[in-house]
Amino acid sequence: MVIERRSFKIGIIAGSFLVVGVLVGVALTLRMDWMTPAISESAVSQQMQPVITNPPQNHFVPIVKAVSPAVVNISTTRIIKQQQGQAPSPFADDPFFRHFFGDEFFRRFNGPRKRQESALGSGVIVDPKGYIITNNHVIEKADKIKVVLSDDREYDGKVIGTDPKTDLAVIKIDAKDLPSVAWGDSDKLEVGEYVLAIGNPFGLNQTITMGIVSAIGRANVGIADYEDFIQTDAAINPGNSGGALVNVSGQLVGVNTAIFSRSGGYMGIGFAVPSNMAKSVMDSLVKTGKVTRGWLGVSIQKLNKDLAKQFDLPDSKGALVGEVMEDTPAEAAGIEAGDVIIKFNGKDVDDPTSLRNIVADTPINKKVDVVVIRDGKKKTLTVKTGEQPKDMAKVGPSDEGDEDQASGLAGFEVRDLTPAIARELGIKNIAGVVVSSVESGSQAQQAGLQRGDVILSVNRKIVNSVADFNAVTGKIGKDDSILLRVNRRGGKVFIIIKPED
Repeated sequence: MVIERRSFKIGIIAGSFLVVGVLVGVALTLRMDWMTPAISESAVSQQMQPVITNPPQNHFVPIVKAVSPAVVNISTTRIIKQQQGQAPSPFADDPFFRHFFGDEFFRRFNGPRKRQESALGSGVIVDPKGYIITNNHVIEKADKIKVVLSDDREYDGKVIGTDPKTDLAVIKIDAKDLPSVAWGDSDKLEVGEYVLAIGNPFGLNQTITMGIVSAIGRANVGIADYEDFIQTDAAINPGNSGGALVNVSGQLVGVNTAIFSRSGGYMGIGFAVPSNMAKSVMDSLVKTGKVTRGWLGVSIQKLNKDLAKQFDLPDSKGALVGEVMEDTPAEAAGIEAGDVIIKFNGKDVDDPTSLRNIVADTPINKKVDVVVIRDGKKKTLTVKTGEQPKDMAKVGPSDEGDEDQASGLAGFEVRDLTPAIARELGIKNIAGVVVSSVESGSQAQQAGLQRGDVILSVNRKIVNSVADFNAVTGKIGKDDSILLRVNRRGGKVFIIIKPED
C-alpha cells in the first residue's frame, strides 16, 4: 500500500510537470508565431529595397544600339620596299648553287623586294555622306584603306586630309544615308562622368567598354604636338585607335587615340582627342585639305610660385610672355614681355599649353579679347590672330624606310632666323636657322643642342634658311651621325648628334 501511494503521488507529480511543460510549449509557440511575421516582413522589406534606384547600365543599351552602327573597322595595307643588299641569300656565293641556278637568279633574289604590312584600327562616321574621323597613325602611309561597317558592308576609303600634329585624319567612303554619331561638346565634360569607348580592339568588332572621365586637359603626354587629351579608364586597347568615346547622351565627345602602358596592354589609363578639337580639324581638312592654325607671335613660359610672387599674381595660372616678336599680331595688339595672359577669346588660360591650343583653334584674322595681368592689374587688349608661319620645320624621322627607328635629326624644331630674333639672341650679320625647341630626352638634347642655337651648317654644308636645312637633311639616313656647326651667343661650336641605338 505504501508503494502504491508513493506511485500514485509520483504519477500525480509527473502529470503536473507534463501539463506545465505542454502549457509552456504552447505559450512559446504562440510567442514565436507572434514574433516571426515582424522579422520576416523586415527582411523582405530590406531585400526589396534597391541599392541604386536607377542603375546606369539600364541606360547604356539604347546608347550602344544607337552609336555602334556608326563605328567602323579600318584595315590598311602598305607595300614596303626592301632595298638591294638587305638580307642577302646565304647561298649567293656557293659555286654549287650558282652552277645550277645561274648568276641571274641570285641577282633577282638579292634585288629590291617588296613585302606587305597590315594594320587595324577604328573610325567614326560623323556625316551620313560617308565622312569618317580617325587617327592619323591608323591610316598613315597606307597604300590601301578598307572600311568595314557593322553590317559587314565593305568600302574603299579615300583620304581627305591628315593632321599629324593632333594625330587626326579624315577619310571618306562612297556611300550615302549612313548611320552617324552626333558631335558632343567636350568643353562641358566633367571629371567623373560616365563614358563608353567603342571600337575594334585586337580586331574584335564592335567592342564596348565603360569607364569615367578620369581627367581633362591632359598635355605633355608626348603623343602629338597639340595635346588636350581626355583621360579615361574605359579600356582602350590596340585596334581601338580612332574609335568613339561617347557620353551618356550618345554624343561623340572624343576620338580614342592611345593608352599609357608598360606592357602593351590596357592599364587603366587611356587618352582621347576631345571632340571640339577633332571637329575643328575635320572642318578645316574637309574645306581646304589642310589645317590652318591661329598664331599670336609670342614666346611664353610656365609660371611657378616664385614667378607668380615676383609678378604680383594670386596664383600660378596663366602664360608668362617672355618675348613679343616684331610684326606679329601680339605686337600690334600691344602685348608686352612680362604680361601674363590669363584669358584668350573668352577662355581661361591655365598654362602655356592651353594658350597654345586655344590660339591654334582660333580662326585666322579673327579679332578676340585677350586679358593680361600687367604690373599686378588686369588689362584687356584686342588682337587679330594671324596664321601660323610656314617657316617652322619640325625635324623628325624620315618618311622613307620601313623601320620606326628615328634618325639623329629627331626631336628639335628650327625656323628661319629673322632680324628680330637675331637681336633677341644678341647676334649680328649672321645667316642660318634658329632652334626654336628641343624635345626632352631626344638625341639632340643629349648631344647638347639648345633652344636659341643658330645652326650655320649641317655636315659642313652651309644652311641659310629652313629650305636649305630641309634640302640638306633630306639626304641624311637614319643611321647617319650629323655634324652641326652652331652659333651660341656669339661663340661657334660643333655638335655631333648620333642616331638612336
